[in-house]
Amino acid sequence: MISGARTPLTVDLGGLRVAITAGAAGIGRVMADSYAACGASVFISDIDEQALSDSAYPGMRADAGVSSDMEGFIDAAVTHLGGLDVLVNNAGIAGPTKRAEDLTPAEVEETLRVDLASMFHTARRAIPALRQAGGGSIINLSSAAGRFGFALRSPYSAAKWGVIGLTKTLAIELGPRGIRVNAILPGLVDGPRIRRVLSAKAQAAGIGENEQTERSVATTSLRCFVTQHDIANMALYLSSPFGATISGQALAIDGDMQTLM
Repeated sequence: MISGARTPLTVDLGGLRVAITAGAAGIGRVMADSYAACGASVFISDIDEQALSDSAYPGMRADAGVSSDMEGFIDAAVTHLGGLDVLVNNAGIAGPTKRAEDLTPAEVEETLRVDLASMFHTARRAIPALRQAGGGSIINLSSAAGRFGFALRSPYSAAKWGVIGLTKTLAIELGPRGIRVNAILPGLVDGPRIRRVLSAKAQAAGIGENEQTERSVATTSLRCFVTQHDIANMALYLSSPFGATISGQALAIDGDMQTLM
């Protein structure tokens, strides 16, 4: 099994002002580190106050499931950074692993609120600042579950498909204003979160975790997990002059995944 890139892309992003939701840990933290290493100024949100403190990046506590928190985060980012050039909508939750008939309304609504509605609220609030900057980039984190069905994960998959629709629609609306909008679709990103998901899937299927992991990795042509740096590298590329004409795209970073198990 091969592994993905483990070092950040080197590109000059000096002067770029970047807001990242859920930027204190996981993929968001790697995003923040990668942008900062390329010279960008970064402002982050997170629901975990300890992770925010540990990150050393300026930011604020904000719950992606609360629209006013997301709007307040954008306002704070614009004030702190003196404007905005890039919004990375990274916040999300895994949601429940259950058959559709066993889901509660609260579980469904929470997943859709955090994984989809939050991106709308941040993007809507960020548009004036991006327009004032003369254009910019919105990067939404979708998932391989946004292009495949994903058994036992219907709220999550529905939200991630919704992110694609939001991305493509905003790209059409905002393109004439010089604002590019793209979605990144990670596959199996190695780390604690995917391990928890695979463990829950294995339990539901009545098989061992190792067998579930092998089955899942076998669905990729490259037979691999991807890394958090692989995802961050695509965000850096889209934010750089190299991505100046890329918009409205759903970009899969997944080792050529053929299906989800």
